[in-house]
Amino acid sequence: MSRVLVPVRYPLSAHSKRTLASAIDLADERDADLTVLHVNLYHRGDDVTRRDLKRGVERASDQFARVRFVVREGFLVEETILEEIVATDADVVVIGRKQVGRWRRTIRRIIGDPDIEAFLDEKVDCELVTVG
Repeated sequence: MSRVLVPVRYPLSAHSKRTLASAIDLADERDADLTVLHVNLYHRGDDVTRRDLKRGVERASDQFARVRFVVREGFLVEETILEEIVATDADVVVIGRKQVGRWRRTIRRIIGDPDIEAFLDEKVDCELVTVG
C-alpha cells in the first residue's frame, strides 16, 4: 500500500488548502493512504490538537478515503516532517511551493546541498511533489 504525506498549517491557509487538495487527488490516483500532518512549534506555543486539524481539513474537503491526522511537536518544521516521513514510511510527500525555500535552507544547514528532491530520494527514499 502506498502512503502520501502532506504537511499543512493550521488553520488552513488558501495555499495549504491547494496543497491538501493535490495530496488528496494524488492519494486517490494511487489508491494510497493519506497522512495529514501539522507541526506544533514549541517556541510559538502552538496547541493545535488532532481534533482541530481533522475538523479544519474536513471543512476544506469532503473527499476522503483512508486518511489519518497527525499532530507532532517540534522546534523545526522541516526536521519534524522528515521524522514523520521516516515514521510513516511515506512514498510521496506533497508540499507547497512556499515550503520549498525553507526546506532548502534546512537541508543546506544539514548537508550543504540545496537539492531537496535528491536529498529526500537519498535519505528517506520518497518522491517529492511540489504544489504551486
